[in-house]
Amino acid sequence: MTVKRMDNVGIVVEDIDAAIQFFIELGLVLEGRMPIEAEWAGRVTGVRGQRVEIAMLRTPDGHGRVELSRFNAPAIASDHRTAPVNSLGYLRVMFTVEDIDDTLARLSKLGATLVDEVVNYEDVYRLCYIRGPEGILIGIAQQLGQQAARANPVERQP
Repeated sequence: MTVKRMDNVGIVVEDIDAAIQFFIELGLVLEGRMPIEAEWAGRVTGVRGQRVEIAMLRTPDGHGRVELSRFNAPAIASDHRTAPVNSLGYLRVMFTVEDIDDTLARLSKLGATLVDEVVNYEDVYRLCYIRGPEGILIGIAQQLGQQAARANPVERQP
């Protein structure tokens, strides 16, 4: 076995405060926030002389994290925020939510918009893509029916 687990997904943003607020409203928990300006960081990323502020947020189950980065230097090299879903490269991250309608209502107050519509996939999931702050593409899915019951077992009273 090579991979032990996925540690995090990185997203570069301009407004780190708005992005943090969005992901907290989605249900992630802010673990920490700090500047990264050490020489070693440029050797890892290939971007020498970088000055970056990062924020690490984790999912409530503790199994996934999102790392938000705001580059203060050097200048942003390119912008993929409004790329359509059939573009090459990293595009989106998807989260499972308890109530997709409630999640959409809360996130729309922070500027999130549906890419198209919420769909029912074979009565297993209701899912959609949304654009969050700065056009970040996020997928959200709500498990339905028997699949949700198996994924979230509860003790049943006789």
